[in-house]
Amino acid sequence: MAGLMACSPSEDELVQEGINQMDAQNWKGAITLFDRALVLNPQNGTALNAKGAALFQEEKFEEAVPIFTAAIAADSASYKAWFNRGNANLKLEQFKSAVSDYNMASRLDPAQTDIYYNRGLALLGMEEYEDALLDFDKALQVEPNQALVHFNRGKALLGNNDPGNAMKALTDAINLDGKNGAAYYLLGVTRMSALGESEKEEGCADLKMALQLGYTEAKTWIDDFCE
Repeated sequence: MAGLMACSPSEDELVQEGINQMDAQNWKGAITLFDRALVLNPQNGTALNAKGAALFQEEKFEEAVPIFTAAIAADSASYKAWFNRGNANLKLEQFKSAVSDYNMASRLDPAQTDIYYNRGLALLGMEEYEDALLDFDKALQVEPNQALVHFNRGKALLGNNDPGNAMKALTDAINLDGKNGAAYYLLGVTRMSALGESEKEEGCADLKMALQLGYTEAKTWIDDFCE
């Protein structure tokens, strides 16, 4: 990097070195380099999108959104900034805006299957359970062994008042990731709420596993129903 500093690097060189710094997880250093590139060309869509991504990695989601918006203005035909702005909006729980961004990203590049899961999360946040299920199902068609997709699919099924299939989805999530305390908790609560005494023993076992894994909300249920 010292060599670059010494000989007035070009816009492209600054962007590339910024990306190298991103690869090294040096987010602040990357942002400095992207800012230098943007002094040379404020409309550099790659630099804007990459700067937004670095801010996102620093969990500066509110700061990232306008940078992604500027990246979209510079290159509205690239799905990347739309997708990334959707991710920032998702973190900010601006679910409707996130879905809108994901829809545009998907239209621009339908091959980007990562969009399905993230859009499903935003739809879940909006309590649009049937649409969320469609996206989670698409994500699982691409890669069936995704524990978090099964887990959130279970939550959507519960929202859709389908406890039987929700329990199956939550069991699938646990089989893929035995350390998901929230999945054990939801499974235990659903067993006991939907099936009552017939599943009490299994439900209590799930709740105790959830507590063992650090999911403290399970303790109230255990104290009230399992002791």
